[in-house]
Amino acid sequence: MATFALPATATLEQTPALAQSVEAALAGLDAGEPLRVDASALAAFDTSAVALLLHARRLAAAAGRGFELVGAPPKLTQLAQLYGVGELIGSPSSVSPASAA
Repeated sequence: MATFALPATATLEQTPALAQSVEAALAGLDAGEPLRVDASALAAFDTSAVALLLHARRLAAAAGRGFELVGAPPKLTQLAQLYGVGELIGSPSSVSPASAA
């Protein structure tokens, strides 16, 4: 399974390039393979990291793919919960395409 790894820093400045990288990673997946994002390296991030993950999830759903977030730092999960989207990105389990809409 291919994994897209987020870098140590994901702030507003890096988000446009990271969004392009997510799109490229999705395009490079085998048929039926979910988009798997590894956030374990994240050390410095802001709310744009949450927006990036939501964008990745939407792209995966639009492509009929599942989405899986692994290694989310507790602060990222807390930030997502604060904005009311924790259940969308905070779980390390897979999200099926049908439930990702």
